[in-house]
Amino acid sequence: MENGEVVKEYRIALGANPKGHKQEEGDNRTPEGDYTLDYVINDSAFYRSVHISYPDAIDRLEAHRRGVAPGGAIKIHGLKNGETQSPQFIQSFDWTNGCIAITNEEMDEFIKLVKMGTLITIEW
Repeated sequence: MENGEVVKEYRIALGANPKGHKQEEGDNRTPEGDYTLDYVINDSAFYRSVHISYPDAIDRLEAHRRGVAPGGAIKIHGLKNGETQSPQFIQSFDWTNGCIAITNEEMDEFIKLVKMGTLITIEW
């Protein structure tokens, strides 16, 4: 958003079990809440990534209270390197382990549009 106006919207793919806030490592959920876009990762298993500041202190405390690991390494990223299916097909269902996926072209645009340190709200 810029000056209260939406600048760009993307069709996204979420964790394979997307409804509800991420509870623990391996639950295939995308975290919900307020986080920060930390930094760009150009060398990963996916075409470019932006790290999201999950887990925050509240997520860690809640996971500790329940005796589980909160998980981490949550990112906004492009498609998996070497993916041969069309981006339109890949974006037609939720398939990540908890990350937010967009197409490679959209990822390039996203990195140009968004400054690191930007606060984001993830909600269903």
